[in-house]
Amino acid sequence: MRVRMFTSAAAALALLLTGCAAGDDADGGTIRLRFQSLAWQQESVDANKELVKEWNAAHPDIQVDYVQGSWDSVHDQLLTSFEGGEAPDIIHDASDDLADFAYGGYLADLTGLLPARLKSDIPARSWETTTFGDGIYGVPFLQEPRMIMANKKILESSGVRIPTPEKPWSWEEFRQITKDLTTTMGKGRYAVAWPLKEPVSVSLNLGLSAGGQLFHRAPDGKVTIRFTEEDGVVPGTIHDQVNGDLSASRSTLGTGGSDALPGFFGGKYAMVPLGFSYRQQITQQAPKGFEWIVLPAPAGKNGLAQGVSPQTLSIAEDSPYKKEAAQFLDFFLQPANMVRLARGDWMLPTGTAALADPSLHTAKDGWATGAAVAEQLRSAPAQSVRGYPEWKDKVATPAYQEYYSGAIDTEELRKRLVEDGNLVLARYQRN
Repeated sequence: MRVRMFTSAAAALALLLTGCAAGDDADGGTIRLRFQSLAWQQESVDANKELVKEWNAAHPDIQVDYVQGSWDSVHDQLLTSFEGGEAPDIIHDASDDLADFAYGGYLADLTGLLPARLKSDIPARSWETTTFGDGIYGVPFLQEPRMIMANKKILESSGVRIPTPEKPWSWEEFRQITKDLTTTMGKGRYAVAWPLKEPVSVSLNLGLSAGGQLFHRAPDGKVTIRFTEEDGVVPGTIHDQVNGDLSASRSTLGTGGSDALPGFFGGKYAMVPLGFSYRQQITQQAPKGFEWIVLPAPAGKNGLAQGVSPQTLSIAEDSPYKKEAAQFLDFFLQPANMVRLARGDWMLPTGTAALADPSLHTAKDGWATGAAVAEQLRSAPAQSVRGYPEWKDKVATPAYQEYYSGAIDTEELRKRLVEDGNLVLARYQRN
């Protein structure tokens, strides 16, 4: 409460000092909203700016100022702006970054602000990613499944079965195929490269397909960590590919997705599991004549289920113009506009109407394969867990990294994730 009072007071002081922090004095009654966007790919930046321009042309009394933010620093930057009473009115972020802001009172509850059209267009499974307690604190609008980018010539020449969303590989089949494929590719080449610089989200989100959950919420709302056999399927597959089968490159474990692309283009790796948006880099950087295809991730007991943390749009609790900000969100996320944003970011829209757009169901660049798995996307396991960022950074990331490299075994991984992890979560859940 003390923090909230300070924040409100700071915001009020800023308004008095500037006379137009939200901007209506200097422009003769015109309301000005600040929209901080994290778009970074040029196509995405262009789409965002074009939509802001279209809104401003049609709404002279409610003007939106585009502010460029950065994914690299958004959490700390937002925290500083919230505590200083200088947060943007409209905030672009990701759903797995919202929990602490929502519980801390920095974001507006959108339950009574959003139009019925928008509420009904986005499926309940997507709204779950931005629901904390009894409130909705963001609109999930873009989502990115992890897919397998594959060298078409290598796979087709090997004679392996090419998976489809209707008939995907199982995790067991995937492991066997990568083992056999590596044998045929020759020394120094691998069937798969796992770029796991950020191993936690990959492990947890893909783990949903095998029935893994890791985080379990009790009736009283308290969350504890349990590592079951299902939680070990995906990490165990990767671990065995790297350390036992030698079908996965060890050198890519500590790298990002972009770092694996040169080896992919050069035929060193036949497959690379990457986020759906990496297709843009592939189209831009692949050498002439390089043929590639997009495959669904392997399936488990829960089919192609996969956790995602959608991109979100929120409204600051301290914004004096929440109603007007919600009107902008309604415009910004009209189905046709959501398609423009999705294509600009090479991602999938959450909206049902937008996802049905024919342009997102073409074979070119794997759009149809991604759209086919969209219904299987679920809220990431740690979505609403307070303390998750600390657990991820201090406990899970080093534990998974050591496990994948072969430095620790499954039992030690389990011990660290559960025992050390529950100590972290307990600090955030004290009454």
